[in-house]
Amino acid sequence: METWNLPTFKTEEELETYMSEPTARVVEEFREHPGDLAILGIGGKIGITLGMMAARARDAAGTQSRILGVSRFSDKAARARLEQAGVECLTCDLLDRNAVERLPDAPRVVFMAGRKFGTSGSEETTWAMNTVVPAYVAERYRSSRIVAFSTGCVYDFVTPYSGGSAESDPPRPVGDYAQSALGRERVFQHFAVAEGTRVCILRLNYAIDPRYGVLHDIARKVASGEPVDLSVENFNCIWQGDVLERTLLSFRLAASPAFVLNLTGPETASVRRTAAEFGRLLGKEPVFRGSGEGGRAYLNDAGLSFRLFGYPRVPLAEMIRMQADWIASGGASLGKPTHFETTDGTY
Repeated sequence: METWNLPTFKTEEELETYMSEPTARVVEEFREHPGDLAILGIGGKIGITLGMMAARARDAAGTQSRILGVSRFSDKAARARLEQAGVECLTCDLLDRNAVERLPDAPRVVFMAGRKFGTSGSEETTWAMNTVVPAYVAERYRSSRIVAFSTGCVYDFVTPYSGGSAESDPPRPVGDYAQSALGRERVFQHFAVAEGTRVCILRLNYAIDPRYGVLHDIARKVASGEPVDLSVENFNCIWQGDVLERTLLSFRLAASPAFVLNLTGPETASVRRTAAEFGRLLGKEPVFRGSGEGGRAYLNDAGLSFRLFGYPRVPLAEMIRMQADWIASGGASLGKPTHFETTDGTY
């Protein structure tokens, strides 16, 4: 697939507009499948731009599909941006089974709800969000195609020499978050077998938006002179616009039994070298903490996704340059560190 250079974004509106621009094949997907689409948990980091892309693809395809965005919508500004884009926003507590049952029908469903940070000390809430909610949703939408977000954290830590965890590797989740994320997958897999629900599970390993993500975390520390932790030496990442496109194309992969797909970029990036490049771009000498001799990390082999969709459009070097520009210009932060350097499963 052709790659291109990212522009320099001056505002969050410019950034979201760019990230949510649908590609020609997403527009064609909506033209071929004009039914309604529900995005559950749309109020999260990725959901807002996913809803925007879906609405823009619907409009470009010239269909009358409803794009339903479901969330508690504690962020009123996010709801306003979605409604302005043409998303029909519905307030719902997904832990309320009766409320889930009242949600409108939709032949296509993206499931994005879940809990990670804040798990330590309230593990029961994380398990409820990550396993009980999927059961309610899978029951309600048993006749729909479901694309369900998961995480590369369901795998074991591996070395960069391994080539990353593949979909055929057995899960070995560490800690309550990763274990409950695997529980979420198992619930959807159960309904795929028991009810014939067509499901695609996306194991995402670090989407990149300059307001958050592993590149944002490293760049911010370099810019501020904070030590960059080398407990984890390597990482994978993928431009969020590529994540959005692949999500909306994944309904064609939904199957019974459930289809599992790793979603990340092709590069195995070095934390040290990435920090050094940010240092060069930002005119700062990076400071490091730790020996950098651990060698193990959450690394995924996304080769299957490349065969299905082609390589991501935005390469790592371009994401690094864009991230440095955003930090240097005082761009906003969502204030949500990834904690990619965590290896004990505690979030």
